[in-house]
Amino acid sequence: MEGKKAQYGLRVILVALALLLACNTMAEAITCNDAVSALIPCGSYLIGQGGADPSPRCCESARALNRMASTVASRRQLCECLKQTGPSFGVKPERVQHLPPFCKIDLSMPVSPDVDCSRVA
Repeated sequence: MEGKKAQYGLRVILVALALLLACNTMAEAITCNDAVSALIPCGSYLIGQGGADPSPRCCESARALNRMASTVASRRQLCECLKQTGPSFGVKPERVQHLPPFCKIDLSMPVSPDVDCSRVA
């Protein structure tokens, strides 16, 4: 009887551990839709219809997105997403390059339409 209780207890612990690991993995994943949605406050600035500088709300959103990209895999995924979707929205590369320094965002990747996302660290 005690052997069955011990086995049951071990199974419960393993299931709980698996759930914790799954939750941590899901928290790190950023979908392309999430990234595009996060940058909506920057939309008019990035396509050249806003002011000369990004808005405070844009900077807050961009910093939050940068924090979400906490792993190499998520940064590479984000890089690919923005590289592919930017042109379809009419994003101006010079505006994208101005965003990180203006918003005080330290990026671990270059900001360029020609960036090789597989090399992002």
